[in-house]
Amino acid sequence: MSLILLLTLGTHFTFAQNKVINYANLVNTKIGSKGKGHGVHEQYLEAGYTFPGAMYPMGMVQFTPTFFAENKGFVVNQLSGAGCDHMGNFPVMPLAGALTKSPLDMKGFDPQYQINKASAGFFDVDLKKDNINAALSVTPRTGMAGFTFNANEEKGTIVIGTGINGTKISLANAKILADNTIEAYADGGSFCGSATPYKIYFVAKFDVKPMVSGVWKEQEIQAGKKEADGENSGLYFTFDVSKSKTVKYKFAVSYVSLANAKQNLAAENTTWDFNLIKNKAQAAWNSYLGKIKVSGGTKDQTVQFYTHLYHALAHPNISNDVNGAYMGADNQVHQVIAGKNNYTSFSNWDTYRTQIQLISILAPKETSQIIQSTIDFAAQSGGSLPRWVMANTETGIMQGDPTSIVIANAYAFGAKDFDHKLALKVMRKGAEVPEAKSQQIETRPYLAQYLSKGYVNDASMNLEYTSADFAIGQFALQALNQKDVYQTYLKRSTQWKNQFDAETKWIRSKESDGKWRGQNDGMREANYKSYYWMVPYNIKGLADAIGGNKAAEARLDDFFRKLNANYSQDWFAAGNEPDFQVPWIYNWVGAPYKTQNLVKRIIKEQYTNTASGLPGNDDLGAMGAFYVFANMGIFPVIPGIGGVSLNSPSFSKITISLPNKKLLEITGGANNLAYIDKLTFNSKVINSTWLPWTKLAQGGKLNYTLSSKPNKNWGLSTVPPSFQPKN
Repeated sequence: MSLILLLTLGTHFTFAQNKVINYANLVNTKIGSKGKGHGVHEQYLEAGYTFPGAMYPMGMVQFTPTFFAENKGFVVNQLSGAGCDHMGNFPVMPLAGALTKSPLDMKGFDPQYQINKASAGFFDVDLKKDNINAALSVTPRTGMAGFTFNANEEKGTIVIGTGINGTKISLANAKILADNTIEAYADGGSFCGSATPYKIYFVAKFDVKPMVSGVWKEQEIQAGKKEADGENSGLYFTFDVSKSKTVKYKFAVSYVSLANAKQNLAAENTTWDFNLIKNKAQAAWNSYLGKIKVSGGTKDQTVQFYTHLYHALAHPNISNDVNGAYMGADNQVHQVIAGKNNYTSFSNWDTYRTQIQLISILAPKETSQIIQSTIDFAAQSGGSLPRWVMANTETGIMQGDPTSIVIANAYAFGAKDFDHKLALKVMRKGAEVPEAKSQQIETRPYLAQYLSKGYVNDASMNLEYTSADFAIGQFALQALNQKDVYQTYLKRSTQWKNQFDAETKWIRSKESDGKWRGQNDGMREANYKSYYWMVPYNIKGLADAIGGNKAAEARLDDFFRKLNANYSQDWFAAGNEPDFQVPWIYNWVGAPYKTQNLVKRIIKEQYTNTASGLPGNDDLGAMGAFYVFANMGIFPVIPGIGGVSLNSPSFSKITISLPNKKLLEITGGANNLAYIDKLTFNSKVINSTWLPWTKLAQGGKLNYTLSSKPNKNWGLSTVPPSFQPKN
């Protein structure tokens, strides 16, 4: 790829004409990888939980230090922004000299990282304590590193923690087959208190033979031994680096078998040419990142935009090997259809709000396969949808029925190549059959009460169920024209009203006997003032319930008095998913100029181009997609509906590459101008804050005229949609 040619014009950042842009080098993978110092009791506020190392778009491997235990070295799997310790298998660490002390659990290292380059597909870092350089890159299923030792060093050691991961390992085995060849397997430990008993297989090689190799187990080092078992165990290799200072290392993983891991390595990483691997990884990132071209922003804005787009394209991940085999939810090996992939890593409570819509727009082929993988997981695991999947395990993390919304959103935004009938079947089973499960986890806990009484005790869970019901109805109508199913689920979506307290004018949790609970009881990971707005498909109904638009506007004004709440505080939390859509609600209540100004404030005040530059967990691209949509001036609000709510874009020109070579061009944006004065689409005047995606998906030019002063009359000609039964 050619180098970036950057022209700085005043405070703005643009690209020279006729130059190939290396978008991968515009990514700063350090963003979100450090905490803000809140401490262990508020880790969810510690920043993005992202990682700075190398990964491939939606690839199986993430070769990186982790947010949770970076001193252990470079692991082979990690999820971007997931908020509990997890994965982190097979950490590798280069050390100066010979190994004289057992690495034990590898927590005692102090590498003192100094990052030289952290871009998409490439990570270069100095380990200052031992004066070692590490350069990392990846293919979809493999990784490669070059470890360069100090010029004065005679010996260098590389340790691999085969019985170590990010949590507590119970199953591990590793063998040294030849002087420079390794094979191993281990389990996945746990995630947020739930077991993740996947089995990961690992093969690795060095490009030179070691002087000495051996194993460790707990406190004991055993030189010459070829096999290690169990927790806190691993392999070590000491090399003669007196002349040749760089030792190259490559590996592959599989979640099916050692034979498949070997095949993955043979297919994807055949040479020791590090630059070849790096260039291919960056080319892959460029093909995805280049689907949105922005210009006219500052350098920091541009870097942040492409970094957040990068995070949004990190997951879900392919789970099948090069031969098409993958481990299913039934713990049986399955085979993908030729030319397609199976995917995993579904943080659906987070991603249904932003990320699935974005990847459906940019990568409908891959997203359709993601949805089919989700449906297949349900079919293999008991016929009902999972909520939060890691590898081939339903962890049951979070609440509601988010996967139904993921499926409906994908379809609504253009990812439609999956089995619609089977999708609706598994959606309806989880919504209609009490105790329907995916593996051992109920899709909708307390469903019997929800069906009989019209609510579950926790209001936040109840609101998630009503959004899922609305989405199921929309999917039934749009994908299969099942009008009766649509009407049934639309009626069910009104059950949020069963927890509206007319006296306090808030949505509240209540006991199964109908008695109100405490105002903030049953509000998962947010405050009751956040969850009031969690009826995004019927915002008019919410406003009417408290006295109309003016009352709703006043309530919003109070909510946005600050932008950085934690889970219990009663103002907006920029870093938490239940609040994501709330800034756009002003568009429904007659004050769109407030949305325009507010979104600009959130972007400027809550996000920075620094390692601690996120207001909360990235959550597998959910926050990254929020940032991308907010800066483009289009935001998906309503579950299962292909449409966007508008705000003022941040770049003077944005070009989105759509399927069938269509282009959507958004012009007139600016970082320093908040308010929309005029808007046209394909030269037609628009005076509405809502546009159907079906129109934008045909391509064209959305041209904004922005101002430093609010135009309080713009956007009021058409009220954005709200949905409720006619009778």
